[in-house]
This record gives sequence, structure tokens and C-alpha cells, in this order.
Amino acid sequence: MINQYSGVSPKGDLVLLQKLGEKLKKKSFLHVNSTRAGGGVAEILQRMVPMLVELGIKTRWEVIEGDDRFFDITKKIHNAIQGNPEKITKEMWDHHYEINKKNAERLDLEANAVLIHDPQPSPLVKFRKKGKWIWRCHIDVSNPVKEVCDYLMRYCSKYNAAVFSVARFTRAMGIDEFIIPPSIDPLSEKNRELSAEEIHETAARLKIPVDRPVILQVSRFDRFKDPVGVIEAYKIVKKYNDCVLVLAGSPATDDPEGEAVLNEVKEYAAGDPDIHILLLPPFSDKDINALQRISSVVLQKSLKEGFGLTVSEGMWKGKPVIGGAVGGIPLQIVHGITGFLVHSVEGAAFRIRQFLNNPDMAKRMGERGREYVRNNFLITRQTRDYLSVWYSMENKGKSVMEL
Repeated sequence: MINQYSGVSPKGDLVLLQKLGEKLKKKSFLHVNSTRAGGGVAEILQRMVPMLVELGIKTRWEVIEGDDRFFDITKKIHNAIQGNPEKITKEMWDHHYEINKKNAERLDLEANAVLIHDPQPSPLVKFRKKGKWIWRCHIDVSNPVKEVCDYLMRYCSKYNAAVFSVARFTRAMGIDEFIIPPSIDPLSEKNRELSAEEIHETAARLKIPVDRPVILQVSRFDRFKDPVGVIEAYKIVKKYNDCVLVLAGSPATDDPEGEAVLNEVKEYAAGDPDIHILLLPPFSDKDINALQRISSVVLQKSLKEGFGLTVSEGMWKGKPVIGGAVGGIPLQIVHGITGFLVHSVEGAAFRIRQFLNNPDMAKRMGERGREYVRNNFLITRQTRDYLSVWYSMENKGKSVMEL
């Protein structure tokens, strides 16, 4: 599997991966998150776990289980961590802990390194047995609701280290902290090259017209992704440029708000046959790949964003990308070089029109974007970084890591 990335990923990443694999061979590595489908974390783990196994590291991926109330609470925690005013009562925190306690009894948490993803399973650290425990935060914690963040940090500060996607998300936690941006897998079904036949088949099946420019946003139906703002921007553009809007997303099992947001979006789009709202089943990766390749402009107009992998996905396909200037999006979009960053509906509309009216500029930015992703945001680099953090923790106190 690693050899398949030769000629795609930077050579240095592949050499380091092999060397780290030799150092950590036969050791055990456990990942725990809250869903096996929906969202970037699950998507990365689906591809990363087999790669780690091939390197000779005994890698497992466990998913915590919970009732509806648990996921309703963790969604509120998630929103509060991203700055939304939410009140989390003591009873809610107690339920969050009790569900994790039940999962700790059910799961095998023994491993040399344990990587716990996001707030949902964070209390599992209370039940650790051995090994290095790392908390991986994928969400934007730059401006959280203080009381909620402080309570969560009671758990997170008990880890050996924490990993964030962007430097300004870090906290004063009293433990080692590392910056590791997420990544895309260039060989996955979502990012591999597609034939013209595959692309046209998807467009025909999903009833997306290809005779006009297509503006696309792929993301969960979440208010922080601002799907209503995308529709507003499209309506401004539509006055001047005949185009089509596609909003595509899949449900996530740990997001109870998705259906309500989807209904809001449908209501706001009602009456415009050129707005296509697609609720795709989980693992519709090939369809998303084809939609991104059909599109003229890719949007990720988020108001809050942990990272926003759909930005790198669009850039990998050579598409001009426009993103909200929040979270990890500015790490991916170098404004005016690999795409545009925007702060408003009007700004998004202006940049969409700029791309539609300047196809040469759109093509140039798309090509630069693809190379930028190749050098910075492929899964081989992220896997290398995780193993580097683990290896550095095993060799704490050394100023140089010798491989």
C-alpha cells in the first residue's frame, strides 16, 4: 500500500514513514472516536489504519457507543467549544462521563499509544491502564465558551499530550502540545482520478446539468458550514451569471442537528430548480469525487471550522476554491494564490463571479492549489506526523530524533 504513493506523495514523507515504522514495529496503536461514518475523522481513519498495519504496527480503531441524549449533549459541547453560547449542566456532564465509563468497560483500551479523537470520548483517559495517551482535537477551540472548555480540560489535561490542527487552537494545558493538520488520501475513492464516463454517469444519475457552471459545497448540513449563506451568495451571482448550485452532504451518526438544518436549507432553496440539495448516503465517496470534478468553483463558506478537508479535496482536483477565513481553511488557501478567503456573503459572491468570468485565472489557481496540497496535506504526511509525536514521546528528553 505504501508503495502505491510513490510518485504521488513527496519522497521524503515515504522514507520517514518507513523508518518510523521500523522503530515502532510490533507496538500497539489504538484510535478511539465516536462514529465510523460521516465527517473527516472517520474518513481519515478508514485510510490511515490499514497503512499503519502495513508498517507493522498493531493498530486498532474503536468507536464509542451512546444513546441519543449522549450525542445531543456532545453536539452541544462541540458547538460551545466552537463559540456557540450553550449551557452544559452538571447532569449533562455526568451523563457524558457515565456513557464513557460504560464504553471503558466494553472496550479494550490497552495499547502502547492511544489517540482519543475529540470531546465525545475524552473522559476515557480516567480509565487508562498503560501507554502514552494523546488527545486529538479536530475542532476550532480558538474562542470557546469558557466554562465548557474549562470543564472539558479537566479530562484533556490528564493526557500525556494534545494534538491540534492549527496553532491558534492550542490551550495552556500543562502537557505537551503538537500541531498536525489533517489530510486527504489521494488514492481513495473520493480523490482518485475518474474517467469521463464515471463523471458523466454520476451527473446523469444525480440529475446535475453540466451545460452551465456548477458551484459546489460539500459538507455536513451544519449551521457552522453556513449552507444558507451559500444560497444567498449564489442568488447574487445568479443575477449576472447563469449557473447551478449543488449542496451535497452525508448524515453523521453523532450529529443530531443535521436533519433540522437540512430542512431549513430546503425551505430557503424552495422554488429554484437550479439549486440541487443532495443528502448522500454514507460512503458516497465516488459521487462526491465526480461532483467536485464537474464543478467550476468549490466553496467551503464556513463560519467556524476545525480544518475543512473539502478545501484540500477541491484543490487536489485542480479546482478554484473559495473558503471562509476561519479555522484551518487559511492554512490551505493562500489568498490570491491557491484560492480566495472570504468574510461575507457578498465577498463570496464577488469571488465566485471573478472565477466564472476569468477561466484562465481559475485554472492557474487550481493548478497551484493541487501542488500545495501535494506538499502539505496528503495522508502520508499526517501519518508520519502522528508516528513522529509517538516516537518523540517514547524518547522524551532527546533534542534530536535519530532514525
